[in-house]
Amino acid sequence: MFDVVVIGAGVVGCAIARQLSRLQARVVVLERFDDVACGTTKANSAIVHPGHSAKPGSLMAKYNLLGNQLFDSWCKELDVPFRRNGSMTIAFTEEEVETLRKVYDDGITNGVPGMKLLNGEEALKLEPNLNPEVMGALFAPSGGIVCPYELTLGMAENAFVNGVQFRFETKVESLERNGEGWNVKTSTGEIISTRAVVNAAGVYTDYFNNMVSEQKLKIIPRIGEYWMIDKTYADAFKSTIFQVPGKMGKGVLVSPTVDGTLILGPTARDVSDREDVSTTREGLDQILEVARRTWPGLPSRSFITTFSGLRSHLARHDFVLGEVSDAPYFFNAAGIESPGLTAAPAIAVDLAIEIRDRLGLAESDDYRSGRPPVYRFRHMSLEEREEAIKRDADFGRIICRCELVTEAEIRDSIRRPLGARSVDGVKRRTRAGMGRCQSGFCLPRVMDILSEELGKPLTEITKFGGESRILSK
Repeated sequence: MFDVVVIGAGVVGCAIARQLSRLQARVVVLERFDDVACGTTKANSAIVHPGHSAKPGSLMAKYNLLGNQLFDSWCKELDVPFRRNGSMTIAFTEEEVETLRKVYDDGITNGVPGMKLLNGEEALKLEPNLNPEVMGALFAPSGGIVCPYELTLGMAENAFVNGVQFRFETKVESLERNGEGWNVKTSTGEIISTRAVVNAAGVYTDYFNNMVSEQKLKIIPRIGEYWMIDKTYADAFKSTIFQVPGKMGKGVLVSPTVDGTLILGPTARDVSDREDVSTTREGLDQILEVARRTWPGLPSRSFITTFSGLRSHLARHDFVLGEVSDAPYFFNAAGIESPGLTAAPAIAVDLAIEIRDRLGLAESDDYRSGRPPVYRFRHMSLEEREEAIKRDADFGRIICRCELVTEAEIRDSIRRPLGARSVDGVKRRTRAGMGRCQSGFCLPRVMDILSEELGKPLTEITKFGGESRILSK
């Protein structure tokens, strides 16, 4: 019997699992996909928000600020790339400038540090590629950028080395009370007994909540589409650039990433299909039209890919956290949309404390805060590269030319705790296939290495698990 079952291995579920691994507890994470970070987590803006856009007094405002403050220490412990590049919200009309003042006031109420209201000239001095028609801006230095799937992988690996179990391609089908605990029936036919359940199932959190409680929730899947721009333009902007927010969210942004590319987006369109991650010509054209207002010099031949993701939007537009009053030992982490990535560490800290106290769990005596070393050949100096090749000749073989990923890194990504089992799994861990050619060059060799390491024929190597085989028999 487990102490806690966590449903969902996204950024929130893995953050909670990491915090629970600090306790003397038997914890298992159940995930319907073949890997961590396969839902909302893998396709979002990768922004660590400062907290001025959240409604004062909301859980979003509280956990945005608290989560933002934890990013430096969490990313250092987990060796995850993170940069406080600052966020800038820009205005082009007097009306928008007035809205910025209200956002600034909300930020003051929320406790956001270091914010400055700028005039157009000051904004252009910080970001020369902005539209020269900009009339004002709100700059928040505590804003940042992170790799969301690498953060999630780091948290999951850390939880795993501290004893948390992960079961992939395991869909939760039903929940039933079992005395004071729960029976969790899965798609594998197994029924898992547990004292407590944490519902971190993203766009399906309402499904599990409504299965056990009369306090009904309704998730409205909200799709967001994005463009990605080549590394050639990595220095176009230092900060994450927003326009004045609207009723559907924070609007279309232009932002650098920690990996050297830039992203444009997202759109915000409510859909009924919780699996719909398609992109549309209409949506992508909309992004370009709005983004050119920010960046008139946006290069039209610089795009390397498009993608989209779903947000778990609740009509109340706030997080739902903690034990459900009519479902004892069932804990929600529901409605986690933006700023959910930013809030995830703080949500995890508080939920783990609540679960610890509710179950009477003791602190672990041998918790380890880090994970096995991560090798990034592209970031090494010449001397470090030479030393790496002396240590392991596989560092001397480049598999992905666009991202400078070596054979050693790909083999390590498969051998690591919770190692890659698919092409996309390798991609998220190493960036092999994320560059200009979008895996046109490296895919066959990545498949070969997966086949060798997993002891599977090439016809069983998948893109993302399940039936997504790349080659037919």
